[in-house]
Amino acid sequence: MPEPFKNLYNERFYLTLATHLNKCLDNFNEQKFMSLILCENFDQLELKERMSHTKDVVHQFMPSDFAKAADVLIKLIASLTKSNIKEGSVEYMFLPEYIETYGIEHYQISVDAFEKITQFTSAEFAVRPFLIKYGDQMLAQMLLWSKHSHYLVRRLASEGSRPRLPWAIALQKYKQDSKPLLPILHTLLDDPMEIVRRSVANNLNDIAKDNPKLVIEFAKQYLTQQHLIKQDNKHSEYASNQLTNIRQRTIKHACRTLLKQACPDILILFGYDSADIALTEFKILTHKVSMGSQVEFAFALRNNSTKEKKLRVEYGLYFMKKNGQLSKKVFKISERILTANEIHQVQRKQSFKAISTRVYHLGKHQVSIILNGKEFAPKDFELVL
Repeated sequence: MPEPFKNLYNERFYLTLATHLNKCLDNFNEQKFMSLILCENFDQLELKERMSHTKDVVHQFMPSDFAKAADVLIKLIASLTKSNIKEGSVEYMFLPEYIETYGIEHYQISVDAFEKITQFTSAEFAVRPFLIKYGDQMLAQMLLWSKHSHYLVRRLASEGSRPRLPWAIALQKYKQDSKPLLPILHTLLDDPMEIVRRSVANNLNDIAKDNPKLVIEFAKQYLTQQHLIKQDNKHSEYASNQLTNIRQRTIKHACRTLLKQACPDILILFGYDSADIALTEFKILTHKVSMGSQVEFAFALRNNSTKEKKLRVEYGLYFMKKNGQLSKKVFKISERILTANEIHQVQRKQSFKAISTRVYHLGKHQVSIILNGKEFAPKDFELVL
């Protein structure tokens, strides 16, 4: 089994941290620090609990003046970096959490600290209480960050403002009205760093779940012919085409939920036309599926057109719920080009192995095939012990 993620916080990590804290704090007591950190119930703490515990213990050794404490954190990062401890170290996310907890009443000092800290370890979770408390003021700051020279600060502007960032506080204000986020996303859409563009796509995908029309209009704005990147003095034809392709990939990733929902506007925008595409030979190969095994199904696709067709192939799996109702989840199989009159055979398996994110219930389940957003009639199978 893989090592539990929480074990990033271990004795060796804390000994390293203590060494660097000792360089940054006067009269730092390493022995006391290690005793407080590796407390009696430490082994029972999970990842997030260990992160918060680390932050709280560090606070006991910090200056009471928050501005001075923030300076210590910046010095700590400089010391770690000098020792070749690289940016993005997940276990150091207790640093922005420190700012979130103890700096919420010190807006400007905290903002300045976030800008530096996020270049070492992401502050995407920690900035969210500031967006909630300071609203437009903090959003304006994040728009400024979207133009920053360091790509991780630019990423913070997009990732930190995601309305539905996983494992984070939801930004209810921006779930209800996402328009104020759009200037950040317009600024970063063509960012030179993929990690930033991917964050833009994830933010837009969040928005699509609550305000789909905004994302549809955003996608249309950039993907209709008149808004594609044109060759100019700065770009060769090759470079312009490359930028256009990158933009299309970013927006397609942003529209993944809308594609799964078979949104007609988005399907048309990306060229998915279900006309003249036929589903044949669809069959369930395992009509009774034992818990822990797999359902297997097969089908064929036929292009009845005289032209090639762009094809997005998905299947819907209707899971039995506790109340006896069926609940559909869509899974992508592939995207491909089907030439004129081509027939393509597909065989697929879906596991019913126990996972932590889903509870399986015995009884009737169903599988359907979805071609370019068009769903065909599902077929039954039974999940048994």
